[in-house]
Amino acid sequence: MSVRVRRIYEPPESDDGLRVLVDRLWPRGVAKEAAQVDEWPKGLTPSAELRRWYHAGEGSYEEFRGRYEAELTAPEAAELLDGLRKSARKGPVTLLTASKTPERSHATVLADLLKG
Repeated sequence: MSVRVRRIYEPPESDDGLRVLVDRLWPRGVAKEAAQVDEWPKGLTPSAELRRWYHAGEGSYEEFRGRYEAELTAPEAAELLDGLRKSARKGPVTLLTASKTPERSHATVLADLLKG
């Protein structure tokens, strides 16, 4: 199973496979045509409250990860995650985020869950 995380500001690559934007808001300065996003499942993104809490620096990445994984057990999110897992079994999936530190973001949590 090939799942990777990339910043949406990087140009698409031929081996990206299914390109999935995993941010709730469309990234600034990115044209939709240029981004070549195949799916945008907003129900998989962290809640606004969790996002604000994490970006305010009120907790650690590990705590954020635990809270986000708990949010992903909600019916809509779990269904979307399962669908993405099925897509990843069929071919490469690239999770796209605008995060400046994708390795400490929700996109990495999703990638780990898909791989695991």
